[in-house]
Amino acid sequence: MAGRLIAGGRLVTAEGVVDDGWLLVEDGYISALGSGERPRADETVEADGAWVVPGFVDIHCHGGGGEPFMSTDPARARVAVDTHARRGTTTLLASLVSRPIDELVNQISALRELVEDGLLAGVHLEGPFLSAARCGAHDPAILRAPETDAVERLLRAGQGAVRMVTLAPELDNSVNAVRQLVDAGSIAAIGHTDATEAQVMPAVDAGATVATHLFNGMRPLHHREPGPIGALLDDERVTVELICDLVHLSPTIVRLAAKHAGLGRTVLVTDAIAAAGVGDGSYDIGGLEVVVKDGVPTLAGGTSLAGSTLTMDVAFRNLVQGCGLTVPEAVAATSTRPAALLGLADTTGKLAKGMTADLVLLDSGLHVDSVMRRGSWVG
Repeated sequence: MAGRLIAGGRLVTAEGVVDDGWLLVEDGYISALGSGERPRADETVEADGAWVVPGFVDIHCHGGGGEPFMSTDPARARVAVDTHARRGTTTLLASLVSRPIDELVNQISALRELVEDGLLAGVHLEGPFLSAARCGAHDPAILRAPETDAVERLLRAGQGAVRMVTLAPELDNSVNAVRQLVDAGSIAAIGHTDATEAQVMPAVDAGATVATHLFNGMRPLHHREPGPIGALLDDERVTVELICDLVHLSPTIVRLAAKHAGLGRTVLVTDAIAAAGVGDGSYDIGGLEVVVKDGVPTLAGGTSLAGSTLTMDVAFRNLVQGCGLTVPEAVAATSTRPAALLGLADTTGKLAKGMTADLVLLDSGLHVDSVMRRGSWVG
C-alpha cells in the first residue's frame, strides 16, 4: 500500500476517539484508518499526539482575508476561501447580505464559478427577505417580502448553487417561498425575524429546517411567548446555528442550546465578515459601514453587532474550552452535522474509509497545526 500516512494522532471518528491512531490518504481520499501496526506508505507524517478531526464545514460566512463574498470578482472571493481554509474550513457556503435583486443576481453569478470549481459548496442568501424590526447589519430600505418571482430569479441565477436562503416567516408569501425553495433543492432557513411562535410554525411545517444564528436577529425568548427562539430550538426538525465567538452568545447560552438541540441539530457558524483573518478597521457590508474594534464588528455609530471576525478553529476551541463541551461534540457541530445538512454526509464531515481527505490537526490547546483539503496540505 502507498500514499500519505498520518500517524500517532488522536483520531476523532464517529465510533469514538482512537488514541495513537493512523490514517492513510490515497488519491485525495481516506483509504484506511485504525490503530496498532501501521501500513506502509510513501510518506509518513507524525502527528505526535495531535487531535485529528474532520475539516470544518461553515454554512454561514460572508468573507475573510479582507475580502467579502459580495464582490463580483471571483479572485477576491478566492482570497476569503483561502483565508478560512488555512484555519481548517475545508467546506464553505458563501453568504450574501441583503441587496437589490439585480445586485444579488450578479453576485450569485460570479460565485457560481467557485461552486463549479469545487472551492465553494454553494451560496447562502441572508436576505433580502428579512424583518426590518430585526434587520441587524442589513439595510432596512432594501428588505422585502419573498415574492415568488424574486425567489425564482435568485434560484435561476445560481443554477443549483443557491443552497440556502434565510427569510422571516411573518412576511407575506413566506410559507409559499419556503415550499418554493425546498422544491428547488435549497435549504429554507428562518432568521432576522420578529415572528411569534404561531408565525414560525407554518414555515417549519412547510419545510424550513435551519435557524439562522439562533438568538441573534430574533425576537427574544419570553416565558409566555417563546417566539422564534423557543419554537426553533424545541423543534426536532430544525438545525440551529450558533455563533460561538462568546460575544454573540454567552457560554451558558451556547451550552444550553447545544445540549438541548443535541449532536443531530447543533451547527457552529462563523458569520464572519471580510475582517476575519485581518483585524480591526473600517469595512463595508452591503453598503453599511462597519467598524471592527478589538475584533468585534459593529455598525458605525452604534452598538449593533455586524457579523464576526470568527474562524471555525476558534469556534471549535471556544465550544470546548469556553462552553465545556467535549471534542467529539465539537466535531459533530463543526463538521459532521453541517456536512449532513448540505447533503455531503457521504463525502466529508467525518473520518472514515472512503471519505474525502478533509482534515485538521489540532495541538493539545486545540490550535491548528495543519490542514488537509482533498488530500493536499493547505499552505
